[in-house]
Amino acid sequence: MKKRILLVDDEAGVTRMMRRNLEATGRFEVRDLNDPTQALETARQFRPDLVLLDVMMPEMDGGSVAAAFAEEPQLARVPIIFLTAIVSKKEVEPTGSQIGSHTFLAKPVVFSDLLACIDGQLGQAG
Repeated sequence: MKKRILLVDDEAGVTRMMRRNLEATGRFEVRDLNDPTQALETARQFRPDLVLLDVMMPEMDGGSVAAAFAEEPQLARVPIIFLTAIVSKKEVEPTGSQIGSHTFLAKPVVFSDLLACIDGQLGQAG
């Protein structure tokens, strides 16, 4: 059964490329979103197993989106991987570092590192 991933990033090119790459593995069903204000409602309907969430977005940043998820009983336990251009690659472990209880990856994300991080969060091997 495919794992569901919700991808939230204000850059449509980023979400389109990541969705294609993730779906090409045959392991994931991906819903991408470029408006963070719709993330909570979309997650309620889609019921993701994991969320990939950009940190810096207009209108609502990733931290605010994550906080809203934490207040929803059905979403509070969904793992979130933050994607951020705020830190440099050399400041971050290749398969993710931690911000609070959440993992984060530096952009641009290397796809193999992203997959390893997703697998780690979902507790499955490639």
